[in-house]
Amino acid sequence: MYLMKDITRDGNPVLRKRAAKVEFPLSKEDQELAKKMMEYLEVSQDPELCEKYKLRAGVGLAAPQVGVSKQMAAVLVPPIDDDDENAKPLFKDVIINPVIVSESVQYGALTEGEGCLSVDKDVPGYVPRHDRITLRYQDVNGEKHQVRLRNYPAIVCQHEIDHLHGVLFYDHINKEHPFEAPEGTIMIS
Repeated sequence: MYLMKDITRDGNPVLRKRAAKVEFPLSKEDQELAKKMMEYLEVSQDPELCEKYKLRAGVGLAAPQVGVSKQMAAVLVPPIDDDDENAKPLFKDVIINPVIVSESVQYGALTEGEGCLSVDKDVPGYVPRHDRITLRYQDVNGEKHQVRLRNYPAIVCQHEIDHLHGVLFYDHINKEHPFEAPEGTIMIS
């Protein structure tokens, strides 16, 4: 499992590179990478384990964030009602070679802004992203998926895909007016 010391920090050139496509079938190294990235998210979302291993909770982790410039990211968006033991995550998969095939004109943004495991400082401001996307990707077995996502899961996937293109969340924040979002933006809390 990855720990915070394994997370590549802002300033490292790997975070600004365009990641390479992943070949199938996955190599043993790529299988292990996928497993360890998802494991980080699962452990980081468990309050006791998060505390034990001194992790920052995350909903997504892209390969460049652990120093590997490949188009792969783990995404684990927890259920809205986390008191319900049987509630399924809103989205959980390792997305490989992901492509956004369509996106809504309407934007969405998180009211509290975005954070990133690779960015240690708080960067205030709205990060406007498409509120709805259609995402095409392959899973660890090479199976192709096409899913429609909206609101928070769509925002998380766009954040992770940005990592694969060398973009960080604060690149989207309006420099002059950080708390200004495009007209009609859906604010998600």
